[in-house]
Amino acid sequence: MKKFTPVFWLQRDCVWSLIFGLTSLLVACNPDNIPIGSTSLNSRYTEEQPTLSGNGRVLAFVSTRNGTHQILLYDLQQQTFLPTSRLNRPGTIVESPSLSYNGRYIAYITSDQGRPVVALYDRATQQSQILTPTYRGWVRNPNISPDGRYVVFETASRGQWDVEILDRGPEIELDIPNGADVTPLP
Repeated sequence: MKKFTPVFWLQRDCVWSLIFGLTSLLVACNPDNIPIGSTSLNSRYTEEQPTLSGNGRVLAFVSTRNGTHQILLYDLQQQTFLPTSRLNRPGTIVESPSLSYNGRYIAYITSDQGRPVVALYDRATQQSQILTPTYRGWVRNPNISPDGRYVVFETASRGQWDVEILDRGPEIELDIPNGADVTPLP
């Protein structure tokens, strides 16, 4: 009769723990457990490049649902999609969304005459504007400050990737939490 050592029992227990852990992980990631529908966050299409507003309430992401490449906004508290009239234009690609504190402003990359540009969408006015119409080089990865005044992005106008900071000016309506004290930068 063969005698089993404590090392054998330890190895056997580790193997069973590993098998049990991997099985649990695979069951938890089963696509059948993800709610899918026209009002749910996930769909059977590609959803990518997620970003959260500063207050953690609004989620923006790029999706190919509805047959187009578009930025969608989702209210995490209400669990509903938010309207984005005039944000997604037909025939254009949008990517790299960035949200201000309450999600009022969205900085993103879109195309203008076949080249990428940084654009800004204001949910209050439902208007988009191109922020980099005169940049000669390529742009990518925009990010908006929580108050919505500053937009940073990468540009290749000098033949290498550099960081640019765009100040939208002191006259814009800031996206700040209600009751917050606003002290301008010097």
